[in-house]
This record gives sequence, C-alpha cells and structure tokens, in this order.
Amino acid sequence: MVIGIFRTNICTHQDKNDVIKAIQTQFNIINCTIDIEDCDKVMRIVNGPVAVAESDVMLFIRRMGYQCDKLD
Repeated sequence: MVIGIFRTNICTHQDKNDVIKAIQTQFNIINCTIDIEDCDKVMRIVNGPVAVAESDVMLFIRRMGYQCDKLD
C-alpha cells in the first residue's frame, strides 16, 4: 500500500470535498484526506490494489485549478 503525500493550496471545506470526490471518482484509491488547517494544505492518498502514479494525481489536481506538488 503506497501513500502519496502532496502540498496543495486547497483552502475551503467545499474545495476539499469537491477534490476528494473527484479523486475518488477518477482513481482507484482507498482513502484521501486533505488537512486545510495545515500550512501546506497536505493531501494524503492511500492507493488501492492498483497503484496510482503521483504524477497523474498532481496533473489531475492542477487541471482542477489547484496547486499540487509532492511533499518530501
């Protein structure tokens, strides 16, 4: 099970809910959380049985109009 951790600029509860719903619809993941209280607006994704590439997630979020970068 791989966990992707990303820095975003998702700030509101509505944006958070919209992004989580879109990610769950687009990708086969077990869980997605976004901590809008954190200074980095951290998004964590737990892959399902088929791994999702971090680059695909970042591109998807960017196409939604948000910033998204891998957090080391």
